[in-house]
Amino acid sequence: MNELPAKLKTRTDRKTAKHDVKKRQIADSAISALKELGYANTTLRDIAAKSALSLGMLHYYFADRAELIIYCVEIYKEDFVHKVAKALETAQGRDQVIEAFTEALVASIFDDAMTHRLWYDIRTQAMFDTSFRPVVATIEQALIGLLRTAFEKADHPAPLQIEIHYALLDGVFRHIMQGQFEEHPRRTFRNFQGPVEPIHVKYPSGFARVADLNQTKGKGKICSTT
Repeated sequence: MNELPAKLKTRTDRKTAKHDVKKRQIADSAISALKELGYANTTLRDIAAKSALSLGMLHYYFADRAELIIYCVEIYKEDFVHKVAKALETAQGRDQVIEAFTEALVASIFDDAMTHRLWYDIRTQAMFDTSFRPVVATIEQALIGLLRTAFEKADHPAPLQIEIHYALLDGVFRHIMQGQFEEHPRRTFRNFQGPVEPIHVKYPSGFARVADLNQTKGKGKICSTT
């Protein structure tokens, strides 16, 4: 008697899984187009071309461009948060946290700079397009959570105004990441130790460590420590 409902559930689950896989494939193609063209210059037609799908099929999976882009940004930032969280998993104490945290951030600058650029593009758009605000707020809370974890693992209580610390670190991260796309990379990272003193006090040498790692990676255009 219960055999038929069980079969229907299995079939529904299989169909849902297949649908989710296809959505992820479309999102990967969309991210490729968005990274290349930017939010403002990317149309659904561009994404359809990258995905080898018709516009009608694209609309079957996503109601509009905003829904697709929100889905893309969620996937990308969830992956970034997961990578940094994994890097912090085994770190204990100040020195290990600095090592793990900065290694993860520098690796992401080198490996995912184009996708980070898309994130900053969408975050700016959220000031004008309310449909992006919920996902931006959710992602930023996850990023703030990462910073809170880093403080705690370094044996420091998380500061009460941790959002300010996040904003400072995010500004430095964005500045260095942006240097990847400039003809003449920005020269120094240590100049930022003054503006980010509230974090630098908690993590002495941490920012210089990022700059040193930038040099040892030896890839792309990144600021030097001189």
